[in-house]
Amino acid sequence: MQQIAIFASGAGSNAARIIDHFRHHPTIKISLVVCNKPGAGVLNIAAREHIPTLLIEKERFFRGDAYVPVLKELNIRFIVLAGFLWKVPSGLVQTYKGKIVNIHPALLPKYGGKGMYGRLVHEAVIAAKEKESGITIHYVDEVYDNGQIILQATCMITGDETPETLAKKVQVLEHRHFPAAVAVLATL
Repeated sequence: MQQIAIFASGAGSNAARIIDHFRHHPTIKISLVVCNKPGAGVLNIAAREHIPTLLIEKERFFRGDAYVPVLKELNIRFIVLAGFLWKVPSGLVQTYKGKIVNIHPALLPKYGGKGMYGRLVHEAVIAAKEKESGITIHYVDEVYDNGQIILQATCMITGDETPETLAKKVQVLEHRHFPAAVAVLATL
């Protein structure tokens, strides 16, 4: 059985879709939800689904062992970042090289990097008068939103687009493409 950990910081809508996608999967199991924010909605989702959680602490994550021993002990083979807002430390990236994927709410390489998440991304895309936006699923390396692009999906931007309406369009793409992509990537 392929054991997957989902790292998330917020409400967990992508995590919920991924958990649902793999609920009865014959070879892939969501075995752990890792979160850096006490009270985040994703923790409620994990509790409801009876998935163990790991609440991580900044000092240990960045200057300690990055929780690698815990992940190894739980036999985690693949990591999915689903709205996880911390940069992944080098030790974790190296241990899971080619086995950590992220989803970004824009078409990288544009509108990525430190501080570019959620509403801030959508505001920047609209301010630049882009004609389209979308999602990027990519491997994680030591630089924010820099890893090899795996898949992009687009949506059109209308003249009256707001960050809220664009966020809804992008979320539809996330929910449609991310679980299926994880299903393929986790078995590589």
